[in-house]
Amino acid sequence: MITIAELRARHNKMSQQKLADEIGVSVDSVRRWEKNIYSISAENLVKLCKYFNVSADDLLGTNKKFSA
Repeated sequence: MITIAELRARHNKMSQQKLADEIGVSVDSVRRWEKNIYSISAENLVKLCKYFNVSADDLLGTNKKFSA
């Protein structure tokens, strides 16, 4: 799982405000996502994935492989 804070850090220590501006949400939304206070809507999850070029599985931590 990759956190939003990790992704911001990998992008020249991007601020929460800069990310909020880039994807069209409030800085409070970004803060709350990072603190797991709010869940990310499907629409905003897609925005984050596209912006950072990662999969939803990476952000949600659901990319585990299952063996049969």
